Amino acid sequence: MTLTEKRITSFKQHLIEEEKSPATLEKYIRDVTAFHVWLAGHTVDKVTVLQYKAHLNAKYAPASVNSILSSLNSFFTFCNWHKLKVKLLKIQKPIFADRTKELSKAEYQNLLTAAKNRKNERLYYLMQTICASGIRVSEVKAITAEAVRARKAIIQCKGKMRTVILPKELCKMLSEYAQRQKIKSGPVFITKTGKPLDRSTIWKMMKSLCHDAGVDKTKVFPHNLRHLFARTYYSVQKDIVRLADILGHSSINTTRIYTMETGDVHRRQIQKLGLLRL
Repeated sequence: MTLTEKRITSFKQHLIEEEKSPATLEKYIRDVTAFHVWLAGHTVDKVTVLQYKAHLNAKYAPASVNSILSSLNSFFTFCNWHKLKVKLLKIQKPIFADRTKELSKAEYQNLLTAAKNRKNERLYYLMQTICASGIRVSEVKAITAEAVRARKAIIQCKGKMRTVILPKELCKMLSEYAQRQKIKSGPVFITKTGKPLDRSTIWKMMKSLCHDAGVDKTKVFPHNLRHLFARTYYSVQKDIVRLADILGHSSINTTRIYTMETGDVHRRQIQKLGLLRL
């Protein structure tokens, strides 16, 4: 079996027809292309795929390896190369969240202060929009002038449509910001050329605040604002089903990742049970 650029192109067209999101499409093609480069012109068989799996395992974290293998398995299915599909690595489900990777409310506030001190209104309001609504960074383009006036955004992602309610205070801030920027319609957060901000640009903008904010760079990226929203919402409402709907998750199991407590929180909880006698 030979992996060719033509097959990869056909696979890409298949993903487009399957209405995969741009991010998913880019990832699948990137993973398959990397495998193609690694093959260096050699044909593909099960032994070769297993060797590549071992190569990935020595280079990446288990979760990343499984993510890449999932892309390859999808490609093999498309090509009807079912015998080439490999099993994913078995990973024990984490019980507690890693506190060192979580963005705290205080750190979030420090980032906002840093953006405000730099007079970067766009980033200041952008971070608050993501954190106050729980949207994905890829969904920022759905925050339009029309959505602000309606106080809700209609978001289409991964073949699903959902309504995201925008807080009244946020809409007031965004409305005033849009007026200052002379934005009457379309996306509120745009580049100098009028295009919606993309994931990479937002990521770089946030990273630039780390030094001034005194926040570890490993914690600062758009998705952690979504995590902070989810954790905060769940701590108040304790409704994981509703949270899953708000975040646009098809499975509550995905939402559970956002609501995991740290070991310290669990320790304080069990200490309150009163089951020990000194």
